[in-house]
Amino acid sequence: MAFCNKVGSLLRHSISQNGQTPMASMLNAARCMSSKLFIGGLSFGTSDESLKEAFSSFGDVTEARVIMDRNTGKSRGFGFVDFASDESASSALNAMDGQELHGRNIRVSIATERTGPRPYNGGGGGGYRGDGGFSGPSGY
Repeated sequence: MAFCNKVGSLLRHSISQNGQTPMASMLNAARCMSSKLFIGGLSFGTSDESLKEAFSSFGDVTEARVIMDRNTGKSRGFGFVDFASDESASSALNAMDGQELHGRNIRVSIATERTGPRPYNGGGGGGYRGDGGFSGPSGY
């Protein structure tokens, strides 16, 4: 997918340089479509298996995964569905985006690769000082 993004970027740049229409760029984007979809707004009761069942009518689902919180083991409310073909993924995207699944309207989009480091959610919160007290961000 990163390769396709790079090629698409290069094509857009060359199109803007030589004045051609963006049709070539659109065709390239269609060819590079990912077979992996991001599914947002999932019900906390949605499992890997029920997610796979919901999308299997659009084609061969190679993997369906609901992302779980490491600390609590509960769903984070989103997941990913991988299809064997780009055409199946495209059909699922068009049909399922905005539809109800397990009581929630889901958002379906093409999954993109992460670029850059993961966000760090830590901070300067308080902690145990060792002398029986607790410290705040500034240590007092």
